[in-house]
Amino acid sequence: MLSLRGKIGYLRALEPEDLQFLYELENNTEIWEISGTTTPYSKYILQQYLDNAHKDIYEAKQLRLCICDSSDRAVGLIDLFDFDPHNHRAGIGIVILEEKDRNKGLGREAMELLENYAFNGLHLRQLYANVLSGNEASIHLFKKMGFVEVGEKKDWVFHNKEYKGEILFQKINK
Repeated sequence: MLSLRGKIGYLRALEPEDLQFLYELENNTEIWEISGTTTPYSKYILQQYLDNAHKDIYEAKQLRLCICDSSDRAVGLIDLFDFDPHNHRAGIGIVILEEKDRNKGLGREAMELLENYAFNGLHLRQLYANVLSGNEASIHLFKKMGFVEVGEKKDWVFHNKEYKGEILFQKINK
């Protein structure tokens, strides 16, 4: 059965009321390294994004969902991106905005919910993730979720005057 509701949280579509949350997340320079962001986003641009967030994954080739805790508070985002229905695959990315909301199981549960949707609702065969070397929390999460490290792109990301590798993880639904 497909469900986007777990025991400690749930996933939902982005709402117009998420503008301030999205603004804080996208403009948090501490996570720019993992998101590939290099410049701030205006509320105007983010509002335009929200206005178009209703597009179907087959049209937009991506899906962004809000991770909410049991008190209905938005704590993060989880994405399917680079959606390729022909080859039955997509990338997956996740971010929990505030440190105080991390390591409580919400990320793991959000991954489980989205993975179930991807494999059983969208009938994907595989998911992949790109994780910066040194991002131990994400590496731990993806390994715990059964993703396999299949390679590393050396010196792939330049941030704060240094190069970092990017690890490629895959999970194949057999």
